[in-house]
Amino acid sequence: MQCVRRQPARTKSQESLYRASLALVLPTGLEGDGDLQFLMNGGDLLKVRSGSWKKTRYYKLQEDCKTMWHESKKTLKSKQTFSVEDIDEVRTGRQTESLRKYTEESVEGRAFSILFKGRQKGLDLIASSEEEAKKWVGGLEKVISNIKNLTPQKKTEHWIYSCLRKADKNFDNKISQKEIKSFLRDINIEVSEDYGEMLFQKCDKSKCGFLEGKEIEHFYEILTQREEIDVIYEEYAKTDGLMSAADLLNFLLNEQKEDVSQNDALQLIEKYELDENAKAKQQMTKDGFLMYLHQPEGLISNLAHKSVYQDMNQPLNHYFISSSHNTYLLEDQLKGPSSTEAYIKALLKGCRCVELDCWDGSDGEPVIYHGYTLTSKVLFKDVIKAIQENAFKTSEYPLILSLENHCSVEQQKIMAQHLISILGSALITKPLGDQMPTCLPSPEELKGRFIVKGKRLDKLEDMFSESKTADEESVTEEEDDEGDEEDQEKKSSKTKSLKLAKELSDIVIYCKSVHFHGFEDSQDKHNTDKLSRIYPAGLRTDSSNYNPVPLWNAGCQIVALNFQTACPEMDLNRGLFLQNGQSGYNLKPSYLRDRDTKFDPITLPDGPWLKNKTLHVMVITAQQLPKVSERKSSIVDPVVKVQVYGVPADTTMVETQYIENNGFNPMWNENFQFDVRVPDLALVRFSIEDYDSSSNNEFIGQYTLPFNSLKNGYHHVPLLTKNGDHLSSAGLFVHIMVVDAE
Repeated sequence: MQCVRRQPARTKSQESLYRASLALVLPTGLEGDGDLQFLMNGGDLLKVRSGSWKKTRYYKLQEDCKTMWHESKKTLKSKQTFSVEDIDEVRTGRQTESLRKYTEESVEGRAFSILFKGRQKGLDLIASSEEEAKKWVGGLEKVISNIKNLTPQKKTEHWIYSCLRKADKNFDNKISQKEIKSFLRDINIEVSEDYGEMLFQKCDKSKCGFLEGKEIEHFYEILTQREEIDVIYEEYAKTDGLMSAADLLNFLLNEQKEDVSQNDALQLIEKYELDENAKAKQQMTKDGFLMYLHQPEGLISNLAHKSVYQDMNQPLNHYFISSSHNTYLLEDQLKGPSSTEAYIKALLKGCRCVELDCWDGSDGEPVIYHGYTLTSKVLFKDVIKAIQENAFKTSEYPLILSLENHCSVEQQKIMAQHLISILGSALITKPLGDQMPTCLPSPEELKGRFIVKGKRLDKLEDMFSESKTADEESVTEEEDDEGDEEDQEKKSSKTKSLKLAKELSDIVIYCKSVHFHGFEDSQDKHNTDKLSRIYPAGLRTDSSNYNPVPLWNAGCQIVALNFQTACPEMDLNRGLFLQNGQSGYNLKPSYLRDRDTKFDPITLPDGPWLKNKTLHVMVITAQQLPKVSERKSSIVDPVVKVQVYGVPADTTMVETQYIENNGFNPMWNENFQFDVRVPDLALVRFSIEDYDSSSNNEFIGQYTLPFNSLKNGYHHVPLLTKNGDHLSSAGLFVHIMVVDAE
């Protein structure tokens, strides 16, 4: 039964500020929504952690419609909150390992899970009825969708009004000068006593010592004024102080260097202008202009690259492929947990090659874990089920299953059975066509298909001959299993015999694993005719990563990284595969697909790869940067770094001066110039850190993208957390110009 707990009644003044904030969150039509009202009333849910830990907790959506509050039924003193914006997914039914393991099938319709971004542990919950479970899930999904669809302006308004409500300590709907200073600290800005008093007096028109009503609105307008936007807008708004379609076209041609017509300008006005009167006159106000700059058309990354735009009909070996190492791990490689959730997270991030480290399990069922360590184990069949359900949600292009096989022959047969039965017709079990292939198939030909990478008893061409192999055979090769990678240097010439089940061998079609003997041995075909897989050394027990850029420069296709580790190397991987519709496949430059190429990333001889460009970057401002310290008095001192990654000659980094005590609207207006010789292989990374003179700077946010995806002109740069999630409302504003080098 739902448990409703009454909150103290609000005064009329409190009610007006509450409704003003609420109106900023809820679109028309959702205010009276039954599921939403259900969440705001709150109720009891059974929280499941293990077979013996199942406890009732009270959950409630707070009045800001973005914070969930929960407490223990045992004591009202235990109260915690989490932000709806931190939710990655609400999953219905017993769809997590914990719920499947610790609950009965009878609760399937009452169970649901809240999964969070990053490494925050999820919540497995059971409602008292199926009807209530649907209300919880439906309500949460509506709130999440609503927050995602808020315009940047609305997000800013809501955040500021929420902070104002928080600053109004005595709930009188009036803001004193002392409360204003507390509020400014909350939004990450420190001002001097004189400036704070000046700002307060400017808004206190009634001279009564506090702000209310229209005075608070005026304070908000001053706070959110974008001086740099004013300057740009006023330069081009030549029609009665507004931008006509011709004025906007002038801006798009001269500043943004876009190949557009006046009709394109009219479409932007129709799409983003907020004032209906201005829209009727085919004009754009300053608010509409700012709205446009926050939308995909105004962001730094080429909008055309957000969908698949490359040729997807080349052989697989002609592509860089987004690849994960030790995909099953959520943390380190010594004692971290193995989980199907790790596979789901990697797949939803666009990963197209996952690793399965397979060992004999109890009860005849193979398991996946990091061998000879304390990492937990997960059933092979559960992993395959999770992969089958999530493989093509982000990308429809083929998924490579890289098997690291340590199983006995009997359990290998079970592995083959699971692969065939669970993946069905989507599993590649024979070459496409009726003849022996002369090259690898293309991503387009393999859409929606699974490819097994592993050992094979015979050669693929034997499938087209009448000769038969034995049911079981041994494969004797030089030691190359990743499970023994820690000992590679000691075993450089050691060989071993691996027993293979024919059933498993027979479904290894296009990706037969062979040992790499060195560049000299394979110089005539390396990285052009074959697929190369690179992975972190076994000594990286903390699941750290290496720099993938030199491997991409060499043309390596499958450069596997620890997706579970938040680090600059994963930022680069995410940035490279940001393009081409986040398909996980990027077509390599032609000179990395040519057997006769003379390209050398170190010496850079003359060739088609030299397309000398000059990149001009002006770092202008940032907006609403989050605090990196939980201390209320802590204000960030932001510094911006701009880095170019690519061939050694192009790799460089610059940084701005730091701005003291201002994470809300810092302004730099600093210019930088970069010479880029091989733009096809270059990535550009913008990062913001909290400057510290006595220790290492603290990370705030970053965004990485391919050099060739940069757009000229004024653009907002979205910021991502260490885990790759968007920082709501935060951003960087820059001016970009790419020209041919003289």
